[in-house]
Amino acid sequence: MDYDLVVRGGLIVDGSGRPGYQGDVAVAGGRIVEIGKIAGSGRTELDADGLVVAPGFVDGHTHMDAQIFWDPLGSSSCWQGVTTAVMGNCGYTLAPVRADQRRLVSINLERAEDIPAEALAEGIPWTWSTFAEYLDAVDALPKGINYAGSIGHSALRIRAMGERAFDSTATEDDMAVMERELSDALRAGAMGLSTSRNKGHTTSDDRPVASRAASWDEVTRLITLIGRESSGNFQMGGDEGASIDEHLRRLQQLAISTGVPVVNNTGDPNAIPLFDETVTRGGQLWILTHCRGFSVLQSFRSRLSFDFLPGSEWAHVRSRPLEEQRQLLQDPDVRARLIHAAHHGDYRPISSADPFEPDFEKIFTMSSSYLPTVSVAEEARRRGVDPVEIMIDTALADDFNTVFVQSFWDTSARAFYAQENEDKFATLLRNPNTAMTFTDAGAHQGQVSDCSIQTHLLAYWVRERQLFTLEEAVQMITQQPAKVWHLRDRGVLAPGYAADITVFDPDTVAPEIPRVVNDVPGGASRLEQRAVGYHATIVNGQVFTQDGKPTEARAGRLLRAGRA
Repeated sequence: MDYDLVVRGGLIVDGSGRPGYQGDVAVAGGRIVEIGKIAGSGRTELDADGLVVAPGFVDGHTHMDAQIFWDPLGSSSCWQGVTTAVMGNCGYTLAPVRADQRRLVSINLERAEDIPAEALAEGIPWTWSTFAEYLDAVDALPKGINYAGSIGHSALRIRAMGERAFDSTATEDDMAVMERELSDALRAGAMGLSTSRNKGHTTSDDRPVASRAASWDEVTRLITLIGRESSGNFQMGGDEGASIDEHLRRLQQLAISTGVPVVNNTGDPNAIPLFDETVTRGGQLWILTHCRGFSVLQSFRSRLSFDFLPGSEWAHVRSRPLEEQRQLLQDPDVRARLIHAAHHGDYRPISSADPFEPDFEKIFTMSSSYLPTVSVAEEARRRGVDPVEIMIDTALADDFNTVFVQSFWDTSARAFYAQENEDKFATLLRNPNTAMTFTDAGAHQGQVSDCSIQTHLLAYWVRERQLFTLEEAVQMITQQPAKVWHLRDRGVLAPGYAADITVFDPDTVAPEIPRVVNDVPGGASRLEQRAVGYHATIVNGQVFTQDGKPTEARAGRLLRAGRA
């Protein structure tokens, strides 16, 4: 028998957690038809000898809702073995929206996703008003990878309330509009509803995003509708004014009372007993986890903490083209003023998502993409100079391509990798109520690059630290997130499943250091991160990337809830 594609001779790690085994995978009509020793030939054959053959990774927490319209590849997720991305998290979506509300919807995204208003205006066609029409627009796009999407609470409120959505309690008439739009979205294939009550989530005109104005009664009423009309889930980011325990207890009660699977971003190892208790009491509470310390990335080609010193010498220097900056940075008098301003200036970040006042003990030159080594402060002490000089000299020596990483953590970023913390996080990652899929891909484009956490899991936790087997790690990033979003034919290699496949070298797979690219509509910059060690990704039976380069295939699909 002939097949469309045969992947030959690899170590098949099928996503189920079972031990890997040598074999072939045969594909026809976009689906896996046979696994084992394949006698027939494929019109296309891939040699996977010495490589791992796994399900395509599922990136369950992304913000690709806007980027999808100008980026058919799905970068940077597509370079990390990802074949499916779930959009519409934290309440941020581009629909539903009336024509006169587009600006209100956009300001919810501009700051959180770090996309200029001009890029949103230029890059988005705005051919929809309902969420169903938005899904149809995504469905029609050429796509390298698959996408699914939840409807966002902020857009839902704006559709019902307009300007009032940012500061008012919903009336009965408002609720009727939201419920009608939510029902319509669920019938069209939305994966569920997402919201945010995170105090750091603000609009580009300095207001709380619309979902933060909602009462808990409003949230409960919408989630109850999901439980009544669909199998969709509810994703929530943050809970303003509540402790972690209060926040999770509230979500536990919601999951139990409505029957709706609740998805939360709070990956706290101390909360594991509460996750387990929720399941015992009949609810589903999924926790999305990360596998390395959260951090802000800085670069002279993108953004620095020093850019938030209005009226300082930094403002003058950073307003100039890079070649002029190079000359100014080498001037001893200018440099002395820059150093003084960096230590004594009045930092004024626009929002909590922006690079904060620098702590040089927690800033590292990114010479390794997954483990910090020597901080800028340590290197400055070794050389007997100021840490700001270290950053300037390092950037000058590398044509401004150097990326600096500053940890969000209260202690050094390396503390995340201390033995006791690693043990705690390994326990969290292994918990059956968690999914290692919290990348925010498509958001924070100039300052965060967490799209590579799946690759980091394989490179650091599996290969370097050997705290997980390949089988455990692959299950975390395939079958587990597919379960959370009810992707019934993804996340496992088995006959009848969609042929989404990632082929990688377990001995070399690793993230590369991010680089700044200028491919956002209007020429704005973003961070792009690639990886090494991926031999191929296959999407719906077609080879999409091979040895780090895209093919001409664009076989990605819109995945609608309740449909294969």
